[in-house]
Amino acid sequence: MKPFTYERAESAAGAAKAAETPGARFLAGGTNLLDLMKLEIERPTHLIDVGRLPLSQVEETADGGLRIGAVVSNSAAAADRRVRTLYPLLSHALLAGASAQLRNKATIGGNLLQRTRCAYFYDAAKPCNKRAPGAGCSALGGDARGNAILGASQHCVATHPSDMAVALSALEATVETVTPAGAARTLGIDDVHRLPGETPHIETNLEPGELVTAVVLPPPPEGRQEYRKVRDRASYAGGLFSLALAGNRMALGSVALKPWRAAKSEAALAAGASHAEAAEAELADARPLGRNQFKLTLARRVMVAALEGTPVR
Repeated sequence: MKPFTYERAESAAGAAKAAETPGARFLAGGTNLLDLMKLEIERPTHLIDVGRLPLSQVEETADGGLRIGAVVSNSAAAADRRVRTLYPLLSHALLAGASAQLRNKATIGGNLLQRTRCAYFYDAAKPCNKRAPGAGCSALGGDARGNAILGASQHCVATHPSDMAVALSALEATVETVTPAGAARTLGIDDVHRLPGETPHIETNLEPGELVTAVVLPPPPEGRQEYRKVRDRASYAGGLFSLALAGNRMALGSVALKPWRAAKSEAALAAGASHAEAAEAELADARPLGRNQFKLTLARRVMVAALEGTPVR
């Protein structure tokens, strides 16, 4: 057992201020952090419990959207009538993640900021630039079956595990935060996470200690909403590829270290390209690694089928 101190936050601003303490981490549902602590991948010296902050409401916004508090559970968000009716894409994505027990504990903020499920990140005996900058990336010469095909670098080929974040990208959500200085900030969902580049250990564009307080959904898009996820088994398993479709917007999951907005496919479709041409436009820069070569074919087939509204062939 590694010793750590604990405090229960009384306000969002107070929690962010307390997080300036070196080694501090926020704790809400704990479904990711506690696992990482048990494996000694995360070694926080101070835990700040934000789970009882008044951030557990789903509220309608003046423009017809929704604001979902950061400590709303994944289960509660997926079951909310307004989410199911106006944003079925988000509800389906949330229900595609993990198990019912985990969804009952996991929070919206935690889901957004969960860390990669790369096997080498979880194996403390193997070099990993996300755990120890400069150590190397074991996946490059190892089993990269579940790893990235887009936006990777020689320093990291991990993927982001969140289904919810992929849906939020297609819905063009924004994320509200509070900084340690007490300032409120709003970021577009696609600006929250970073690609690995040369610094894969820096995973987001949040400041140290910055606390996510809510996710805000704009008015629902016109057109069809759909979430498709392919995995090795129908429940509990992480994704091999996923796709969120929201009207004329599309985002991909399990292909990069962040939810991947398919901007090239969207532009190709707007210019009159076929579904197959639009998929190819997005995947032209894909760089599979050995055992994950199949992801390229899988992604192409799922993208075309989703755009056509048919089963994958």
